[in-house]
Amino acid sequence: MIHFVLLISRQSKVRLAKWYSTYSQNERARIVKEVAHMVVGRPSKLSNFLDFKEHKLVFKRYASLYFVACIDKDDNELIAMEMIHHFVEVLDKYFGNVCELDLILNFHKAYFILDEVFVNGELQETSRKTILKVITTQDQMMENEQESQFTF
Repeated sequence: MIHFVLLISRQSKVRLAKWYSTYSQNERARIVKEVAHMVVGRPSKLSNFLDFKEHKLVFKRYASLYFVACIDKDDNELIAMEMIHHFVEVLDKYFGNVCELDLILNFHKAYFILDEVFVNGELQETSRKTILKVITTQDQMMENEQESQFTF
């Protein structure tokens, strides 16, 4: 099970955070600070898996962002790494070569994509085509709603 997913910039700023386990606001802030320090400061030649309290951190850097997932100690790290890669591929297909600015300006879409890929800390959908179809349908519905608001 995934306990949380964080997207952290190289400057240790959180660009996306999704929590699947219950943490207080103070705990979340402390965890983000600890994780950002551990991941951003880690040399690239070292492993992408870290022990974190009673869990494990799996992370991968894509361009200027670190994609971090906190998983159970007994979960397979390589499967978690593949889930992160799957999420990045969907973002990349949707935004067309996704960058940090895309996630900042369209954070609501990034959260929507994350919710299509993961539900309650588990992988929900493995088909990129299905996810993109759902997202484009959602975009069309939003456009139709906005157009109907402006027609009198």
